[in-house]
Amino acid sequence: MTRRTDWAEYEYDASGAPRGRGAGGDAGSAVAGGAGPEDTPHGGDRLYGGGDDTGPREGGSPRGGSRDGGPRGRRGRRRRGFGEAAADAEDGGVLSSSRAEQEAPPGDPVEQARAICLRLLTGTPRTRKQLADALRRRQIPDDAAEEVLSRFEEVGLINDGAFADAWVESRHHGRGLARRALARELRTKGVESTVIDEAVSQLDSEQEEATARELVARKLRSTRGLDRDKRLRRLAGMLARKGYPEGMALRVVRQALEEEGEDTEFLGDDGF
Repeated sequence: MTRRTDWAEYEYDASGAPRGRGAGGDAGSAVAGGAGPEDTPHGGDRLYGGGDDTGPREGGSPRGGSRDGGPRGRRGRRRRGFGEAAADAEDGGVLSSSRAEQEAPPGDPVEQARAICLRLLTGTPRTRKQLADALRRRQIPDDAAEEVLSRFEEVGLINDGAFADAWVESRHHGRGLARRALARELRTKGVESTVIDEAVSQLDSEQEEATARELVARKLRSTRGLDRDKRLRRLAGMLARKGYPEGMALRVVRQALEEEGEDTEFLGDDGF
């Protein structure tokens, strides 16, 4: 059976019949990350459920409703952010004991490595190091792993530069992360420093400050009624966790509090 080497995937049920599934994103695509509504500057993820299936059912209740005709609740499902693996994945985005690794065909280690990488790449872009770690856990010989990983880089199935660019775009606009936090995340995924520097350079200080102001404006509502110092700690802490420089955070928080009539003379320029 010929296996396509793009991002498309087909699932098979127990009988072996294929169930089509749409193509996932490639290494250059980006989907907003999964922040809550409070900390997400641009709205973050959207919860979505199934389609509008409310037509009448013969001899019974309307589709999607209860028997008394009322609507039946349906819980949404959070969209995974760019580079986020499925629920059985580790935080690093590489499946440790996943089906992708367990179902590798026996025999030729190169074929095993190719099968593992194709399954791991289906629908979820990954870095070369993430794939190398998965092959190492599967005890694929180093020479076979190197052959497959190098070939995948040649044909563009592995592209750490495109991964880093898409990661920065997604995590900044989806989670409001600053350059420092983005660089830290990319390092944990094994992206080289030069590639990281190039990726985060697409953000400048003006963009970071604009995003920081949006984050503070959204968080500000939930701090009303608290004393001034507590509001300050919460707002500053939120920006610090997202990687914003202290000087920028101080400036943004001070302006936001002043606009609400708070006295900020106690805030010096040397920090909080």
